[in-house]
Amino acid sequence: MTGEGNARGLLTVVSAPSGAGKNTVIAEILRLRPGLYFSVSATTRPPRQGETDAVSYHFVTRGEFTALIDAGELLEYAEYAGDLYGTPKREIIDNLGCGRDCIMDIDVQGARSIREKIPEAVTIFLTVSGIPELERRLRARGTDSEEKLQSRLAIARGELREAELFDHIVINDDVSRAAREILDIMDKAKNERNDA
Repeated sequence: MTGEGNARGLLTVVSAPSGAGKNTVIAEILRLRPGLYFSVSATTRPPRQGETDAVSYHFVTRGEFTALIDAGELLEYAEYAGDLYGTPKREIIDNLGCGRDCIMDIDVQGARSIREKIPEAVTIFLTVSGIPELERRLRARGTDSEEKLQSRLAIARGELREAELFDHIVINDDVSRAAREILDIMDKAKNERNDA
């Protein structure tokens, strides 16, 4: 559902611990709703196999990232597992202002920051059945050293404790079902806002 006329677009924030399948679920959401704007984050981490610059992330150096912070061009930013991640401000504000619905995937710390700056944003915590499943998925991905994997699991434990601070919690036990559940949440929020 995209915005019409001068109505402001809906911002949906999806956060998840590493390994919960956030990228896969969001790809399915974008397939099901092609008019939805996806906020591409900037990051200092290197690309993983299959990731494309300006599509998966804006891959930048630490110096370039610092310049974005100094210029006030990020809506939020945070460090996660030794890498910096942030949301370019202009693209989100412009799309919402034109009535286009936006979805973004950011960590729990970033979601907190967005909630403060854009309180009407809908926040969704995507998760799996528990830490053992997260560990299984991270190991199957095979992209991290053991040290980095343990760091991601430690961060995930903390993030899981913050899940109740989100508007909604969605369990990713099936990608299609999780994507449809998130779209239903978005549609309901948009309808409630239009009826107000």
